[in-house]
Amino acid sequence: MEMEDNHITHYQQLEVFDILKEALKITGKNISFLIITLFASLPLFFFSVYYEILLQTTLVEAIKILTPPPGYYNYNWPIPAYITKQLHNSFSYKLIQLLLLSIVPLHLLKVSTVFLILDLASKIYTEKRSMTLKEMVNRPIRKGKLRSAFITSTYVFCLATCTELGLTWLVTNYYVIWRNTVYGAFFAVIYGLAFVLLLTKYLEWSALWNVSIVISILEDKVQGAEAFALSALLIRGNKQQGRLLMLLVFAWGLVVRLPCLCVGCDQGGNGILVQMSLYCIGNVTNWLACLVYFYDCKRQKLEKKDDQETGKLGEK
Repeated sequence: MEMEDNHITHYQQLEVFDILKEALKITGKNISFLIITLFASLPLFFFSVYYEILLQTTLVEAIKILTPPPGYYNYNWPIPAYITKQLHNSFSYKLIQLLLLSIVPLHLLKVSTVFLILDLASKIYTEKRSMTLKEMVNRPIRKGKLRSAFITSTYVFCLATCTELGLTWLVTNYYVIWRNTVYGAFFAVIYGLAFVLLLTKYLEWSALWNVSIVISILEDKVQGAEAFALSALLIRGNKQQGRLLMLLVFAWGLVVRLPCLCVGCDQGGNGILVQMSLYCIGNVTNWLACLVYFYDCKRQKLEKKDDQETGKLGEK
């Protein structure tokens, strides 16, 4: 009976809030890491401010385009006539500009920032000790792993963008159909359910994608599809924790962005600076949590493998 109790304790996995607590300890107990993280995030922060202003002005314009004019009762579907009339070339150019900015500068800044943060945080977390500022500055950049991280993150970017476009398409249809069709309530329910299902899968996939990036940074010569396969193997049995973790990240992004959209921070000012500061804090916490989540999944797999091998030796 005592062996069974030890066996259960042996495989105790971290819950979501335990993962977040461990992630916060990495920064809370290491001031040098906090300083490096702050300076490393500055280029991403300043560019994100510019990108977010452009994104929010585009979103505000899109909402105006999708909103029917007063007294409009033409129930054309799936694209009402008033939308096609307002889709000017200038709006299309904004969408193309957003896409190009997210592909090249924003993506590169994110990858380099995440690489630096996870590379230092992994050493702090695994060795259970603080690093001095000198140790962090003098730590060599492993170009091979940086290349692997870039390749895997490019895969993730393409998959995430496609999924996010699908979510956006469902939300847009929900908004338009609810206002412009006689059977709006029925179709709104259909699109609403489809959105919830896709969002659930998106959160699950996000956990897999993020862990694959962590693997590419921490493991030697693991990238792309191989990193995805290893990530899927590691998080098997821990998908619920990953899904809840990504739900918190998704909710944080919404909470940070919605106030600015509602009060008009799309025009710039202090509001957008506060918003992006909170967003960057959430982004760092997200990656540190993914790091802890990765090590927790890895530990459980190794312990399970050792237990199976011990069991086989016992049978012999």
